[in-house]
Amino acid sequence: MLFSSIPFLFYFLVAALIVYFAVPGRFKNLILLLASLFFYAWGEPKYVILMLVSITQGYAFGLLIEKYRGGKAAKLFLSLSVLVSLGLLAYFKYADFFLSSVNAVAGLSLPLLKLALPIGISFYTFQVLSYVIDVYRGETAAQRSFIDLAAYVSLFPQLIAGPIVRYSDVAAELSARTHSLSGAADSARRFVTGLCKKVLLANQFGSLAAACKQSQEASVLFVWLYALAFLLQVYFDFSGYSDMAIGLGRILGFHFPENFNYPYISSSITEFWRRWHISLGSWFRDYLYIPLGGSRKGKARQLLNILIVWLATGLWHGAAWTFVLWGLWFAVLLLLEKTVLLPVLQKHRALGHIYTLFFVTLGFVLFDADNAAQAFSRIGAMFGAGGLPLLTSQALYHLRSYAALLVLGMLCATPLPKRAAARLRETKGGALALDALEPVFLLIALLLCTAFLVDGSFNPFLYFRF
Repeated sequence: MLFSSIPFLFYFLVAALIVYFAVPGRFKNLILLLASLFFYAWGEPKYVILMLVSITQGYAFGLLIEKYRGGKAAKLFLSLSVLVSLGLLAYFKYADFFLSSVNAVAGLSLPLLKLALPIGISFYTFQVLSYVIDVYRGETAAQRSFIDLAAYVSLFPQLIAGPIVRYSDVAAELSARTHSLSGAADSARRFVTGLCKKVLLANQFGSLAAACKQSQEASVLFVWLYALAFLLQVYFDFSGYSDMAIGLGRILGFHFPENFNYPYISSSITEFWRRWHISLGSWFRDYLYIPLGGSRKGKARQLLNILIVWLATGLWHGAAWTFVLWGLWFAVLLLLEKTVLLPVLQKHRALGHIYTLFFVTLGFVLFDADNAAQAFSRIGAMFGAGGLPLLTSQALYHLRSYAALLVLGMLCATPLPKRAAARLRETKGGALALDALEPVFLLIALLLCTAFLVDGSFNPFLYFRF
């Protein structure tokens, strides 16, 4: 069930919120758990058991780790929990990738398992892992209530797309949280903003990217148009979902971490990854990079650690060699910045901004490809490989048709609209005008999104693949 769907917006969400706010406080986590299980089961009912297994082992091992903390038994229980979590993830997400790779290298014909990828498994696995690791480190107490822990892991606002919420971020709010009308208003604003990003921007850029890929009149302009459209699609798709998740979380009394901070204004790849999918980057930093030694064991070891983290980041995004190459792509760029480029980029930010957008664009072309050959073909086509013409009439038609939307998307991917609203609010009467008009704009935006969804418009969600 997508957030950007009629069943979610007007049936599931309305019913879930009515029941949630109707029951006494001590039952709210139970309602959240039941609603989340229903939400998850809507698309894949059989995999609810898999998620409950993951939660149950995390709950049991968390209690055992706390009981024996400081001893060898605690380390054993931590190892078993990590093994179960990663084992389930590896089996359901990577088994066929491993088998097909062995077949290709060894010339074998091992049968593939052809398992469907459980929705959200990458996200809830990382949440269970962070919980048991934090209990082992003594950074949080083990949760005594199975319902509370299960509600945290399965929480439907962030289950399928993040942000990756650590248990320590919401532990206090699982026990007691507050709700207010002003908070609900802010939450609704954030949710509708995210919905508009997804339906009015990401879906339209996705439609353009699909049209460019399917065109029979290939040209350099068409391939660049595709690359730009996909660059904007993936940002508004994922950041829009994060906004909706954060808004829903606040309605329910939870404060999820921010996940995006205008990454396309970055002047280095290092800065880009501090602004893009922030919760994933911080997770890998705290649970892989730093335990590997971080920057504490010399420059050579630091560079190796960066390489390992980015190989893991690539694989986390998907079970395909394109994602491995995508991880290596950014690893190489980060290593170059760490050793040579970063001082130059920081000194010449305009140059750094062009450099960052260029290499991020190429990286996302690789990210979107079905295989390495297709990725290299598309990247080559961006530079006229194979005698590709510079432009065609069809490419010019799509450019003219989408020009205004592309400009709007590029503008909305920067903090300029937010800054303009802030300055307007500081003017005489500006705050009053914004307060009066904002509900009207939000209602119109919601109605417009609904119209697009009722019309059955192009409505994919990229992170269902991961």
